[in-house]
Order: sequence, then structure tokens, then C-alpha cells
Amino acid sequence: MKNWLIRALSLYVFNVVVLLLIGLLMGSVAVGWHALWASVILTLATLALKPMLLRAFRGAAAKSTGSRTRIGEKVVQYVLVFVVELIVWVLTVLLSGVDVDGWFWGYVLPPLYLLIAWVIYDQVDDRLEAKTGEVIGSVSARVGRRDATASAPSAAPSSPETKVGRDELNDGLTPEQRRMLDEL
Repeated sequence: MKNWLIRALSLYVFNVVVLLLIGLLMGSVAVGWHALWASVILTLATLALKPMLLRAFRGAAAKSTGSRTRIGEKVVQYVLVFVVELIVWVLTVLLSGVDVDGWFWGYVLPPLYLLIAWVIYDQVDDRLEAKTGEVIGSVSARVGRRDATASAPSAAPSSPETKVGRDELNDGLTPEQRRMLDEL
């Protein structure tokens, strides 16, 4: 759950930036404050709809794989990815306040920008998730230690059984196993 949430939030922020850049770079696409809602739609479509569409289209294209050359297969795969990006972009435009003028400049070119942006995101995503997981893990460990020390009872004198139990927890060996290992 944590990794999924991290991925969704990082993709959302990335999509906001990409949508704002598309709005700034292209005069035919007006994004503005609608980038916040459009990014929600784009993120949900990317996480849920895009994999399903790719699977369906690749399954349909796989039926004629034998009749294509290697280059032809690559072209078909790229066209399928573009068609999926186009569908995601059209849904984002229809379900948000993003305003598009012109067929080519407003509907064909932005999916290419999204495709390039998602290639970049894919390169950064794994490192971002790992770093975020490390930060969350270290903060959780610190908070857990603070909570444990605050709720821990006062230190009582340890008995020999407690010492044996702690030794066992440290190395996973019982006293008999430890003694046999020492004799070897």
C-alpha cells in the first residue's frame, strides 16, 4: 500500500509539472489551474486505464505478429503506445478544464510530449520510490523508538534468564547450540 501511494503521489506531482509545461510550451493548449484536476485524471488513467488498454491492444496486435518484420513489430508497438497516450489525453481533456484549440496541435502533439515525459518519469521513478521509502522507513523507525522509550517501563535488574533470552534474540542460537558451536 505504501509503495502504491508513493507512486501515485509522485506521478501526480510529475503530471502537474508536465501539464503546466505543455500549457506553457503550446499556445493551442490552455491548462492553468486546471492542471491540478487534470493531473488527478491523468494519474488515475495512467495507473488504471493505460495498462489495461496496452494489454488489450497488444493482445489484438499479437495475432498478426508472425506476418511482420522485426522493424514492423517495433513500429506497431510504438503506434499502440501512442494510441493509448492519445486516448488518455483525450479523456483528460474531456474530463477536466483543459482547453484545446486545433486538432493536430491540441490532440496529436501533447500525447507525444506526455510519452517523452513518461519515459523520463520511468527513469526517475524507481530511484524516487526507493529514496522515499528510505526516508519514510527512517522516520518510522525514529518515531517507533521514541514511542518505545516513552512507553517502556523503568529498567529493572536483568536476571540470568533475561540475559540468555537476549543472547538468543541476537544470534538466534539456543544456549546448547552456542555451547556446541564453541566446542567446535
